[in-house]
Amino acid sequence: MDFEDIDTVAVLGAGNMGHGITEVAALAGYDVRMRDIEDEFVQDGYDSIEWSLDKLAEKDQITEEEAEAALDRVTPLVDLEEAVGDADVVVEAVPEKMEIKKDVYTDVEEHAPDEAIFATNTSSLSITELSEVTERPEQFCGMHFFNPPVRMQLVEVISGAHTSDETLDAVEELAEAFGKTPVRVRKDSPGFIVNRIAVPQMNEAAWLVSEDEATIAEVDATTKHDMGLPMGAFELSDYVGLDVSFDVLEYVNGELGRAYEPCPLLREKVEAEEFGTKSGKGFYDYDGGEGVQIPRDEGREDLQSLFVAVTANEVAKLVDEDVADPAEIDEAVMLGLGWPQGPAKMADEHGLADLVETLDEWHERHDHPRYEAADYLREVAESGGFYGTEESGGRDREFETITVSVEERVGRVEIDRPHRMNTITLEMLDEIDAAIDEFEADEDVRAVLLTGAGDRAFSAGFDASTAAAGSGIEAQELSRKGQQTFGRFEECPKPVVAAIDGYCLGGGMELATAADIRIASERAQFGQPEHNLGLLPGWGGTQRLRAIVGEGRAKEIIFTARRDYDPETMYDYDFVNEVVANDEFEARVAELTSDLAAGPPVAQKFTKMAMHAGRDDTDAGLEVENFAFGHLFTTDDMWEGMAAFQEDREPEFEGK
Repeated sequence: MDFEDIDTVAVLGAGNMGHGITEVAALAGYDVRMRDIEDEFVQDGYDSIEWSLDKLAEKDQITEEEAEAALDRVTPLVDLEEAVGDADVVVEAVPEKMEIKKDVYTDVEEHAPDEAIFATNTSSLSITELSEVTERPEQFCGMHFFNPPVRMQLVEVISGAHTSDETLDAVEELAEAFGKTPVRVRKDSPGFIVNRIAVPQMNEAAWLVSEDEATIAEVDATTKHDMGLPMGAFELSDYVGLDVSFDVLEYVNGELGRAYEPCPLLREKVEAEEFGTKSGKGFYDYDGGEGVQIPRDEGREDLQSLFVAVTANEVAKLVDEDVADPAEIDEAVMLGLGWPQGPAKMADEHGLADLVETLDEWHERHDHPRYEAADYLREVAESGGFYGTEESGGRDREFETITVSVEERVGRVEIDRPHRMNTITLEMLDEIDAAIDEFEADEDVRAVLLTGAGDRAFSAGFDASTAAAGSGIEAQELSRKGQQTFGRFEECPKPVVAAIDGYCLGGGMELATAADIRIASERAQFGQPEHNLGLLPGWGGTQRLRAIVGEGRAKEIIFTARRDYDPETMYDYDFVNEVVANDEFEARVAELTSDLAAGPPVAQKFTKMAMHAGRDDTDAGLEVENFAFGHLFTTDDMWEGMAAFQEDREPEFEGK
């Protein structure tokens, strides 16, 4: 089954996950058959979809017409044959029990078309074992959505031992069509990526309290306030459901051994039916209705080191097992758990050698296998960290398209293609990514400066001559690559300054948009001319520019496609923080970055984190952007725009 042939999706299960997946698929334009075993369950799911669509329309996230059209695409059913008989993809979202899922696939196999793909929405169960119930294991994969599916961006696309690449490719493209970000899990390993990171951490929290090493308040203050995670470890356990975490741990324990043994305290809570928020009591009591109050002053450095070490150990195991690489793990955890920073990156910042020592100390204290440092963790600790290994591209490298230096605590990235107006290439995106790795790992770097070589251009945009013509999907990947690379400047815990001298156009302006502060010379010139090429800004420009100058100004800049916005105008638009005379520009840039580098790094880090966390959700907008960028890359208008640009004439767009 090719992605282009997918029109009809069957979703088995109308519970929270089932009706959420159904809604996502219907909003994406697919006909959806939502099936459950009783009319009552199906109707409840259908009513929930209708309520959710109405709420989206009330908040102007979709129109009333779009809500009605999406609901019209949903067919609620009880009859299994009717639900899957003409389905191109069957997404199963029944209870997380192996035997229940196996029974479902035994029945589905009888009625689904031979070419249909089967995708199980499991959070931890073996894809391989489930696939072997069917006669099409090569057409079987995991498609793990996160709750609630309408809001959560991540979808883990999981390979079983028999899954074909064609099936994985089709399901990844389907997830993208749903407006989601797929992360491929290359190997069928218990817990996959996100649960393999989250559940051991929650289990460790329980062990610490059970063994009188810490209090609940100390653990949650450490994980939430000191580590900056969205929830404390116990707060998250209650939210997920202690019974759910316990089931995952028991399964992983059975597959991988005693290192994942559920804490007895967790077992006691489950046996007492204290499941967390859904039962009114878990590690916290919710009967009072005040929510969880976590103190800010009870965090402990030793607990923080331990939690980072335990997490780093899981990252090392996943990389060593070829489940995913560090960048994929970081992306999945940030999207799936809302962490401000990925666990591999977090571990590198703490220093892997120190984390290995922490595990060794706790192992000596408790003699439990959960503290045994993985051999691969010891290896990468000696070789420079997760982002210093060959698997993730390395930091020890020569740069060809940029110049990287550190002077007086300022890490400097200079785009070094003055002969091409400092235009950006695919290779440059990789090199910028590696440079950020260096700066984030270097404690002596306290601020980051972006500049362009020479005085003609900061960057005049993307060098289209370095990219071969390709499909819309390939263009989407180009868009996502730029989004993620530039987004790393936003994620960087250190202040980032863009010093703009000369042209700052297209992708170059999108790069400047990702900085915290923009300072311009009087000869700077700005613009987003992508519409002249039949494209749109595809590296974050539609979202980040709006956040800085407001929607009206952003639309003006993008729709007019002007290349001649002067720095004074961009100062008035709040895009540029300061305009400086040409002959004073370098001195002022040095003064500003020196002042920032002298500031309090921890306060700067958390200030950025707090500001970004308070923004509206831009992930959905970025997904729409790269989908649109991919689509536009296949249009006649885009190629006309490219030809006109190369021939120095006005383009003649025909809307095709």
